[in-house]
Amino acid sequence: MNEVRTLFENFWICRDTDKETFYRVKRDIPNFQKFVREQLGWKLVHTENLLKLEKRPAHAEPFMGIEEFSDIRDYCILCVVLMYLEDKEDQEQFLLSELIDYVETQLKAYMEIDWTSFTQRKSLVRVLQYMERLGMLRVYEGSSEGFSAEAGQEVLYENTGYSKYFATSFPMDISGYESWEDFEKADFEEFDQDRGSVRVNRVYRQLATCPAFYWNGNEDADAHYLKNQRMRIAKNLDENLGGNLDVYKNAAFLTLDEDDCYGAVHPRDAMLPEAVLLICEKIQSSLARGRLKKNDQECISMTKEQFAKLVLSVRKKWNGAWSKEFREMEESRLLETILTYMENWMMVRREEDKIIVLPATGRILGSYPEDFNGNTTAKKEKK
Repeated sequence: MNEVRTLFENFWICRDTDKETFYRVKRDIPNFQKFVREQLGWKLVHTENLLKLEKRPAHAEPFMGIEEFSDIRDYCILCVVLMYLEDKEDQEQFLLSELIDYVETQLKAYMEIDWTSFTQRKSLVRVLQYMERLGMLRVYEGSSEGFSAEAGQEVLYENTGYSKYFATSFPMDISGYESWEDFEKADFEEFDQDRGSVRVNRVYRQLATCPAFYWNGNEDADAHYLKNQRMRIAKNLDENLGGNLDVYKNAAFLTLDEDDCYGAVHPRDAMLPEAVLLICEKIQSSLARGRLKKNDQECISMTKEQFAKLVLSVRKKWNGAWSKEFREMEESRLLETILTYMENWMMVRREEDKIIVLPATGRILGSYPEDFNGNTTAKKEKK
């Protein structure tokens, strides 16, 4: 297996923080460069100090945001801090107070900025700590966390120079773009979107970056290419990323072997994935008994009330097996936690007052043994 998986798992690899991995991946570039360039259509950033694979997806999905961020303000502040660092030399030092003044000046025309607000200070701290984690900033003196407790806290930072490689470079003017849809359209608008390398890139990107690849009907050009070239696609994916390509009527999945996983995986040994496995079993058994029905796209449409009733019935049945947190969690929070997880793994989709259960829900389930005594975990079964 080549080292492209290491680039998938990491936002980037810096020589000064992980020299061994940097040189190991660098030596292996010839083995996966063609796959990255031709099948995925991605750019590999390769400098003396940094390796980065610009992992642009075929389509934007809810789970693709920055995990540490919890508010739109976080992203706005990140963009302004990146602008601030553009004018700084590598290894140049600066004070948090200087950065704060710049952020306030740049954002005040678009949103209210009040550093006496704990929520807004915490937003800035999340951004700074994220940038520290990626190595864009280095704390020379002080602590970013201190600013969330008190607005007057001072911190001395050092610019590492890596921030200039954070944003993807675009060959076109994006100043007039208003949504993520504009970026998605521009990625493929230079060519006939349903032919040639553009279609190849879309298919490989979806399989490589998402839990599932769905389509509607037999006229979908991407699905047509996938079905016609499934053996070749499966071979390319296996040689570079590992796993098995599973193709169904309206869906395809790249499934990793249990002993050869990387990145974020489902299911893993934790209460939330275990609860979802049991919910999948409940949905599948209800479908088998005729209590639920699939549509032509192999999906199940449920009201939010139906889904809530199903989830709560599973918790009630296996209450003794669930952790204290999930046993006592408020119903609304439990439902939101379950829905967000399943949505991120492309098992469900929200549509106004409906929950659309997607084909991925039917691929795996969990159950407890018949002699369950409250001290075991759910047994997983792939279908």
